[in-house]
Amino acid sequence: MSLPGIDLLGEPSRLYHYDKFTPKKASTCKPWLHRAQCINHRANYQSDRKDGETMGYAIALVFGYLLGSIPFGLLITRAAGLGDVRQIGSGNIGATNVLRTGNKGLAAATLLLDALKGTAAVLIAGHFSPDFGLLAGFGAFLGHLFPVWLGFKGGKGVATYLGVLLGLAWQGMLVFAVVWLAMAFLFRYSSLAALAAAVVVPIALYFISTPQIAGLFALMSLIVFIKHRANISRLLAGTEDKIGAKG
Repeated sequence: MSLPGIDLLGEPSRLYHYDKFTPKKASTCKPWLHRAQCINHRANYQSDRKDGETMGYAIALVFGYLLGSIPFGLLITRAAGLGDVRQIGSGNIGATNVLRTGNKGLAAATLLLDALKGTAAVLIAGHFSPDFGLLAGFGAFLGHLFPVWLGFKGGKGVATYLGVLLGLAWQGMLVFAVVWLAMAFLFRYSSLAALAAAVVVPIALYFISTPQIAGLFALMSLIVFIKHRANISRLLAGTEDKIGAKG
C-alpha cells in the first residue's frame, strides 16, 4: 500500500502538482491513479493551453487589424463636407493628404486619431498579455495600411507606427521625434525625415527596449519604406515637395 503523497516505491509522489502554475488541474491526478494516466492528463492540459494561447494571438491580431482599419482621414473629411480625400493629391487616407484639403485642423485630427488607434490596440490587448499587445499593435499598423473596407488601399502608416511606438516603448517615440525634427530642419523633406527616423528607431529600441519590440519595429520600418517607394523615387529625382511648398 502507499500513503498519500508516497508512491509504491516509498518515494515522494510527484503526481499531485505536476504543474506549479495549475494547482486546480493538478488536483485531477489523485494518488491512486496510475502514473501514465496522470502524464496523459498533463499532456492534454498542455495541449489545451497551447490551443488557447494560439487563439488569443489570433484574436489580438484581428482586433488590432479591425481597429487600425478605421479610415479616420476619409471619415473626417466626408463629415466636414470636403468629399472623398482619395480623389485628391496622393489618393491615400493619411494626414498628409488630408492637409491638401487646406484644412490644418482636420489634418491634425487625422494624425492624432490614426496614431491613437495604434496606441489603443496595444494597451487594450496588452492588458491581457504583453505578447498580445505586440500582435495587436502590428495588426493595427497593417489595418491602417490595408483596410478591408477600402479595398486594402490605406495610408502609409507613419502615424499608426508612432501610436504603436507610444504604446510599446514611449522612449522610442522621443527618438523618432528628435530624428524627424533634425532631418526636417536640415533638408525640409517630410518623407525623408520620416524614413530616417524609421531607420534609427529599431536600432535605438534594441538598446533601450526588448529584442521583440526592436524586431517588430524593424519589420514595420521595412514596410514603411515599401509604402514610400514613390516618395523615395521623387527624392532621388529631386522632385519631392518640400515642407511648406505649395501646389
